[in-house]
Amino acid sequence: MPARVHALLVVRPDGRTPAAFHLRRTLAALDEQVRPVDALTVVLCGGDAHLREIVEASSATSVMTAAASTSYATATALAVADAASRDADGRAGTPAADAWWLLAQDTAPEPDALAQLAGALELAPSVAFVAPKLVRWDDRVEIVSLGVSMTRFGRTVGLADGELDQGQHDAHEDVLGADVRGILIRTSAWTMLGGLDGGLAGADEGLDLGVRARLTGARISLVAGARVAVAGDGVAGVPLPLTAQRRRRAVYAERVAQLHRRLVYAPALAVPLHWLTVLPLALWRTIVDLVRKQPGRIPSEWAAGAVVLVAVAPLWRARRTLTRARSDAGADRGSWAQVAPLRTTRAELRERLDDDPEVTLGGVRRSELRFFSGGGAWLVLAAIVVSVAAFPALLAWPVLGGGALQPLATTVGQLWNDTAYGQRVLGLDTVGPADPFSAVVALLGSLWPWAPSRALVLLWIAAVPLAALGGWFAATRVTERASLRMLGGAVWALSPTLLVALTQGRPTGVIAHLLLPWLFFAGAVAHRSWAGAGAASILLAAVLATSPSLAPAFVVVWVGMIVLAVVVRAGRGVTRLIWLVVPSVALAAPLVWNAVVNARAWGLVADPGVPWAGPQVAADAAGRALLAAGIPTSDLAGWTTILPDGPTWWVPLLSVPLALLALIAPLTQRWAAGTVLLVVTALGLGTAFAAVGVSVSFAQSTAVAVWPGAGLSLAWLGALGGALVSLDAGLAPRVAFVRSVAAALVLAGAVTLAIPALTSLTRGTATITNGPASTLPAFVAAEGRDDLDVGTIVLTPQPDEGVAAQIVWGGSETLGGQTTLLSTRTQTSPQDEAVAALAADLVTPSADDVVADLARHGVSFILLAPSTAPETDAARTTRLSATTALSQRDTLVVVGDTAKGELWRVVDDVAARPAETAATATTARWIGFAQLATFGVALLLAVPTAATRRAARRTPRIVGPHWQEGR
Repeated sequence: MPARVHALLVVRPDGRTPAAFHLRRTLAALDEQVRPVDALTVVLCGGDAHLREIVEASSATSVMTAAASTSYATATALAVADAASRDADGRAGTPAADAWWLLAQDTAPEPDALAQLAGALELAPSVAFVAPKLVRWDDRVEIVSLGVSMTRFGRTVGLADGELDQGQHDAHEDVLGADVRGILIRTSAWTMLGGLDGGLAGADEGLDLGVRARLTGARISLVAGARVAVAGDGVAGVPLPLTAQRRRRAVYAERVAQLHRRLVYAPALAVPLHWLTVLPLALWRTIVDLVRKQPGRIPSEWAAGAVVLVAVAPLWRARRTLTRARSDAGADRGSWAQVAPLRTTRAELRERLDDDPEVTLGGVRRSELRFFSGGGAWLVLAAIVVSVAAFPALLAWPVLGGGALQPLATTVGQLWNDTAYGQRVLGLDTVGPADPFSAVVALLGSLWPWAPSRALVLLWIAAVPLAALGGWFAATRVTERASLRMLGGAVWALSPTLLVALTQGRPTGVIAHLLLPWLFFAGAVAHRSWAGAGAASILLAAVLATSPSLAPAFVVVWVGMIVLAVVVRAGRGVTRLIWLVVPSVALAAPLVWNAVVNARAWGLVADPGVPWAGPQVAADAAGRALLAAGIPTSDLAGWTTILPDGPTWWVPLLSVPLALLALIAPLTQRWAAGTVLLVVTALGLGTAFAAVGVSVSFAQSTAVAVWPGAGLSLAWLGALGGALVSLDAGLAPRVAFVRSVAAALVLAGAVTLAIPALTSLTRGTATITNGPASTLPAFVAAEGRDDLDVGTIVLTPQPDEGVAAQIVWGGSETLGGQTTLLSTRTQTSPQDEAVAALAADLVTPSADDVVADLARHGVSFILLAPSTAPETDAARTTRLSATTALSQRDTLVVVGDTAKGELWRVVDDVAARPAETAATATTARWIGFAQLATFGVALLLAVPTAATRRAARRTPRIVGPHWQEGR
């Protein structure tokens, strides 16, 4: 047993932690040791007068003071130097102690701890230091630390951290390192090793000390019988991650220690290479942290990398100390070959991390999804049959047309070019941001890259089964009953909004309806999962890009989620909820800025894509009553076309069962979920009521009201969710048969409402058509397919006289090339005036130089398109006079009368379209980089990992059975 044991107790308060309480208990534990310490030096780093009184009243041999910022390594070095100078045994040149016992204010050893440590150290001369079993301060059955190892790349691995103490590790003695708290180290080893490394930022000090001891030929041993209770608020070791600030400090210290150790242990020639990889590693670990759903670690990672880059002096001292220690060890020194067997392998690390969620204390075992056994697969299969039966002609159509549909760009490159800031494919020289919807179109078209327009046809065919699939998964957040999940999927797929959008040709309405259930599925757990928050943020950006009119409703929902997280969950998950809107803001920011600068903020709520004033309800009491029934058109979802002279007053009543069940939801045991869903319903209806009376875009000379279907889809989602809550939790077992009756009524109402839309293509009442492949004549389409600088001015006679003029670049107008910069403008710009002047001169015989002006602007073709059917007398007169004026111009060549209208070609040399300026290209690059980076982060967050799947299995799939379970 060592002749003299000198205890070094370092005290440093950590904020508002109870340092005085912990210090008293530690000092009392030292006084109660069976084998008492021979000397005690207390180093007080900062602290108040109360702590000084406690220390001065103790049995300490020496009391030192130091600055509050003093690290544990520095404090122990000061204490050792002071003890050596005192030379307690009176013989100069001899050490003050045979062993040092390293303690902090929160390390309270049990009475026999020192006796067992000292005995083990005495019995093993080859051991440099021994380490106790660290247990929790308030629960000594949980192991805090019992041995530390590291991986091949230097990652620290606690061998028993967080496990319940059942003696399972007591036989394990030989380790690579240990937690620095409570270790008993020989004075000779301490001197040879040079003490603790101050460049480690307070982490891995015991591990580093063990590695250096191994490299000098010594060993490190565990003494499981010696138990020391630790609270985790002292100066030694990393702080317990009880707060966000402590978590950041711990991550920073651990990363600094890992990088520092890598540079210290590396061969001299490899140090510069390791040093150069510090920042690239920080970038790589940023990506890894995002994939692991730990974005809070990223600032600490970069801070640690920056510190290690400039900390050259600590690195030099640590390498010199290690070299001197190995040199002093001489022939007995160890090598890295002796360290390798004690490292943790990848297989061992994977085994430690692969815990079983079923045995997690206090955890929740998630039920099986049961997609196949619960009928979800049969529902989707039935929806496929219904879709093919309802739209059989689409199987042969290469391109969809009609309504608000247009072909997509012919190549993937053109699709994504339409998403960038710069020149737009419409207008004389329109430069500005792209509509966010163009990114959705580009993504959709990229799914069928050899014929992007075909992707839209496939979406139409798959819309009903995709809606059934999304509705079924959304229902899994509400109920565990297989029958109710199938009801949710079926009613969502048969929603009047979706079917009307399909038959009328409204791509924004279809895409928004398909995305909303997945947004609900991911967003419902965004507060508790970074994977859910990442996926929901991408889906929200897509929904708002498709239906900007939903933005106010989602802002209300988002703010409400944050308030609930702050009030109910004490702020947990707020960061994830804040992230939800970041991709949406990044995608829409350029367009929003342009709208604010040009004083057209109201245009931001316009439906993107092709402006089309299709049939919908009127902005009156009768129209809003239909909206309240979930019907977006005045023809009662098509029933007036089936019963033109029959009674149709009963059609809105088909939605009553669904509405009544939604209203009952807040009165059930799951009132919280029911109330939230009812609020969502109200927000959706409010959006639809407001939208139908707002016109912010124009199709030629016709004002186009905002499509109310997007708001109705949101309302339908809330009402359907509320109805499922009522059916799941609102009925007593003795009246369970009522559930079947109510569910049957809801399903029967949805099926009946869907009959006109599902038969419209067969009956010839659908708006969608086969094609066209281009909105321009084939001659122009052929030239413009590969040359986007081919310009065509399209002149369209208007019903009330006048001519609408539009310049199209390339081979066709496209769905992704549409821009609200033009469709929502309320004041003429110089470009508008120039186009109007060109059009007026072209259709009148008085101006002779207009074709030359047209050629100078880069326009090669003139298309006189037919007016909207039925053609009025005024439109016919305008068309005939325009035809005469254009045919009389010598500088134009008649190409012919085509299906798209009469076409002329400019004979004069046509100037090239003005190229983008350098400033525009620079702006485009910066905007594109910011948006790609934002969505890259969101995608990395959304990608599921093994860790996120394990965490998900510990949480209920249903959100809000009771509010506590939804946490």
